[in-house]
This record gives sequence, structure tokens and C-alpha cells, in this order.
Amino acid sequence: MASTTKRAWKLQEFVAHGGSVNCLALGHKSGRVMVTGGDDRKVNMWAVGKPNCVMSLSGHTTPIEAVRFGNAEELVVAGSLSGALKIWDLEAAKIMRTLTGHKSSIRSLDFHPYGDFVASGSLDTNIKLWDIRRKGCIFTYKGHTKCVNSLRFSPDGRWIASAGEDGILKLWDLTAGKMLTDFSHHDGPLTCLEFHPNEFLLATGSLDKTVKFWDLESFQLVSSSDGLCTGIRSICFHPDGLCLYAATQDTVKVYGWEPSYSYDSLTVGWGKVADVAIAQNQLIGATYMQTNVSIYIADIKRMQPVGGPPVQSQPNPSPPKTASGRRNFIVDRPPTQSTKQQKDKPKEEPPEEYPDDGADDQSCADIVDPDNYREVFQPRTRKLAPAVIPVSQPKPASVAPSVPSPVHVTAPADQPVTAAPVIQPATRPSTTRPTTSSTSQKAPTTAKPVIPASTRVSSAASNNVRHNEPTPLIPSDRQQPVNLNMDDFLPKQHQPSISHQPTPANISEQETLSSVIKGGDYMNKVLNSRHKNLQIVRALWTSGNTKTALDSALSMNDLPVIVDLVNVLNQKSGLWSLDLSTIVLPQLGDLLTSKYDNYVETSCSAIKVILRNFGSLIKATLTAPPSIGVDLSREERYNKCKQCYKSLMNIRSILEQKKPAGPQVRELQLLLSQLD
Repeated sequence: MASTTKRAWKLQEFVAHGGSVNCLALGHKSGRVMVTGGDDRKVNMWAVGKPNCVMSLSGHTTPIEAVRFGNAEELVVAGSLSGALKIWDLEAAKIMRTLTGHKSSIRSLDFHPYGDFVASGSLDTNIKLWDIRRKGCIFTYKGHTKCVNSLRFSPDGRWIASAGEDGILKLWDLTAGKMLTDFSHHDGPLTCLEFHPNEFLLATGSLDKTVKFWDLESFQLVSSSDGLCTGIRSICFHPDGLCLYAATQDTVKVYGWEPSYSYDSLTVGWGKVADVAIAQNQLIGATYMQTNVSIYIADIKRMQPVGGPPVQSQPNPSPPKTASGRRNFIVDRPPTQSTKQQKDKPKEEPPEEYPDDGADDQSCADIVDPDNYREVFQPRTRKLAPAVIPVSQPKPASVAPSVPSPVHVTAPADQPVTAAPVIQPATRPSTTRPTTSSTSQKAPTTAKPVIPASTRVSSAASNNVRHNEPTPLIPSDRQQPVNLNMDDFLPKQHQPSISHQPTPANISEQETLSSVIKGGDYMNKVLNSRHKNLQIVRALWTSGNTKTALDSALSMNDLPVIVDLVNVLNQKSGLWSLDLSTIVLPQLGDLLTSKYDNYVETSCSAIKVILRNFGSLIKATLTAPPSIGVDLSREERYNKCKQCYKSLMNIRSILEQKKPAGPQVRELQLLLSQLD
């Protein structure tokens, strides 16, 4: 444990791969996960502070040269020496995509801040933008003369900045598909770049030993560091944008930019650091040498300007500016536009065919340490959008949007992708800065109003359905009764008592109207009860209490609500855990006996997910010999597996009584037979 007066220390060192480590990346959202790639052609995931590998991702046929986490740390992309990219879903523990098109090694990667898009920079000097959903290259940006060492999307998702071995920084407009400007003030190769979290400001680090800051309104150099250090290896802004941390050989330096000023310098001893991230007032640095990876920690609270002693070499520094007058990035999702190709845009040539770097069926994600895996992913607070918990109704076919969107729409694998992504263009910044001193008064007058994301998504979806789907046929028997019992849709503890009396044949118009009103009132009670229950479940779910939300739904004894919640779990299979399985499995057995087909289908899908995720674990735990001594965690796991096994055997007996047995029932029986 670090001393109370120590400002930096080494946290751990471990062997990460069977061959030399070539790259690594920290999770910049949490700062507690890391991914590494090596000559052994594997991508390994680690929990910071723990020596055991959480997950090993395989499938590449050449050494791994670049890795990067998704913004939510649920995806990982890895680029190999052959120029192929593979993307894994860490929660589902499976390969998502294999993308090929680069002619040489991948050296830099980044995820778009909003949607399913990835950018890659290569030794072939090209930058490619990929659509993960459609498995295709959307656009290729050409202009660098040497390797692209680093690239980043702007916080608003409208630009890509790329740093090259040629010492040039380039800024690309995603909408226009062309370069906005370039900067060539560095005297050596660029190694890293980062956007300011809020302002129109960009920082670059180079082997010429300087960090330079660029104004993205005027496209001018703001300031440059003193150069009194070794080459810059990695940089990151403070989360609040107070300063910039620059990692060099064995040292971390803290810089301000208006005016240029070195706040602090701290010797860490981490060698050639590969990546840095900030979490909980700590700067985490990761480095590798041969097969080993080391993690170092620097305490930000003991460093200027956040805290710590003042720098003695500059006793009277001029105070930094607190309000730069610079515009802020608008990080709200831009409104969507039509997917049709615009005539004035150059048509992108289809990506060249190169040898695939391993088929998807050869790629796998092996969970090496299940306990650490659950610890990394399960405790996270997962917030659902208002429309995530669906009502059990048929869903219209979705049309994939042309811009990054929070709604994951799966497009056909063979659908061609030729048009560049259509993203709302950024307003050309003014070359004259505002004279006001407050950042709250510098909003541009030409900025378009931001439409709420929920409104844009729903309206876009309705337009797509209206213009692309055929008009539904109205059945001739639509006025005939469908033999539904309304009592089935109301929780048993809330069902009102309704007296069913025979209706005379010569009923009057007034009596008919009264009967219709009573039926409407009853249906209104049903829908209000459903809405109230869903609101309760949603409030618990969005607060991160998945297990509590599920317990609450089960205690309501409202089958439609339970079915809706199980549908959400089925769509996101990574949310399932052994704890949830023990709670849900008894209810799934009851759903199998329902007279409604969608209830039965939902139950079958959930049982399949549970068997595929935990079937082998349940069997191995129950058949394992008893352990010597007291192992509380093993006893707890054994009891959970025993409960699941008992519920699955009950489900098996229910399935055997179903006649005739459909394909879903036969598939479940086959999966259940693996528990014998």
C-alpha cells in the first residue's frame, strides 16, 4: 500500500501474454479495466489491480498491433499486423464483426461517441471509417504520407483528428468526407492527441518533446510547452478540463495552455508508458516490456493545480485564464437525415478484397476468470431509455439509420454500404473570438436547436415505417370476438369483482352504451395498473438494482409485466447471472403452461439463454467432489446451482407433457439432456 506522503507508486506487474506485448489500452470511462494485445495473436482483458486475466479473445491469425475499448467499455476492437479488425462484445463474450480492407498493420483505433462506428489508422497511411452493423467500410480518408499513429473522434462526433508519423495533424469533416485543415508545427513524429472534454481545443504530443494546443475555432496554435522533457508518449485532459497530463519517459508533466505553463512534474519510473487514464483522482499509467505489463498510480490530489505543493522553479506564475471565450462542443446527438445518397458527394469505391484474418466462427471469447468477469460487468449501473421496456406486441421492422444512433438496428449482412455517414454538419466557426469573459454567454447564434433524442428517434422510426412498409391488410373478421379473457391481463390481487349477467336479446341502445362504457372503464383500469407496475419496475431498473426490479415484478404477480421484463433480459443476454436465473426459472416454468403463444416463446428463449450461459457451470458444480475445509463462496454457488437444477428438471417434466412437441420444445429438451 502506498504511503500517505507518496505521490506515485507501482501498483502491479504481471505476465500478460505468451509472446511479446505489442499494445495496450485502459478503459477511460472507469479506469479499472485494461486490454492488451501481443505476438501470441490474443487479446486479453484485465481488471486493474488484479493479476488474473478476466477474458481471452482469440481469432486473429497475425500479431495484435492496436486495441481500444468502446465508450461504455462493453466492446473491444483489435487491429492486427495483416490489417484486419475484430470487434468483440465483452458482456455477451462473443465476436461481433471481422472487418478487412487495410493493406498493412493497424496502428490506431477509436469508437464514435454515439453510434456503431469505428475509425482505424494504418501503416498504409489511410484512415477508414467502419459501420459495425453493416460490416462495411463507409469512407477512406487519404492524405497522410506516413503511418497514422493516433486518431480521435471529436466529442460531438462530427470530426476525426489524426496524428501521423509525418509530424502533421489533420482534421477531417465526417459529413463532407474531406479534410478541414492540417497543422504542421511539430518538428517530429506525432504520438498522441486528445480533444478537450468541453472546449473547441485539441492537444497533440510529439517525439519533439513538446505538447501543442490548437484552437478549433480559428485553427491557430494556442501555445506550446517548453520542451524540457523527453518525447511525449501519451496525454489526457483532466475530466473537468483544468489541465493536461503528459506522460513521458519515467515522468508525468502537468500543463496549462492559456498562458503556456508547467504546473507540476512528477517522476514515476514507468519507462515508455503506453496509455494513461484518470479515475477517482488518480492518474493510472500502463506500460509493457516483452511479455510483462506494469501498472503505476500517481495521486492527482498531490499534484498541481488540483493539490500538492507549488512548483519551486516558478514561484510567481501568472494566473491561468478561467474563461477562454472559446465555444463548447455540443455533445447532444445530432438529428438524423435521410439515408439516400446525395448527388454532390463523391461515391466511395467498394473496399478492396484482401485475405480475411480468420473467419468469425474461429473467433471466440473465453472467460478465464468468471468471478472477476461478473465483478467487472454486473455491478455497473445500467440506465435504460424510456422505451426500452417494451409492451408485448409485435414490432414493426426497423430501418437502419444513416448516422450513429442509440438504437441498435441490425442490417442484413450482404447489404451494400457505399454512402458516407450523413451527420449534421458543424457550423463553420468564426475566426474572431467573442469579447465576453463568461463562457455562459458565448453560445453561437447560428447553432441549430437540439431536438431531444427520444423525439428524434421515435419520429425517424415512424417515418421509416410509414414510407418503407407495405400497408397492412385489414382482416375481414376484425369485428369478431377473439376469445380473450380480460381477467388474464389484470394482477390477481387487483381484479375487481364483475358480475356476469345474461344479456337479453332485445337490449336497448342506452343499455348497450352503458355496457360499452363499463367495458372501457374496466380496460382503463387494466392499462393503468400495467402502466403503474411498469413505472415501478423501470425506476428500480434504471437505478441499477436489476435483481430488486426483478423481485418487484415477480411479487406483483402480473404476467404481462414479467414477460416484458424477461424480453428485455433476452435482448441483452449479458445481464443474466446465476442469481437472476434462480429467481426467474420457477416463473418461466409457469409461463410455459400459458395459453398465449408469445408468453411461451419468451419463456423458451429465456431458458435457452440460461442453459447456454450457465448449463455447463451448473453441471460442473453439482458433479464436482466436495471441497476440503470451509469455502463459503463455493457453498453459495453450489446452492444456487442446485436451485437452478431443480427448476430446470421441473421445466423438463412440463415439456414432456406438451403434445405435440414443436421445434422449440425439442430444442429445449435437447439442451436439458446435457445436464444428465
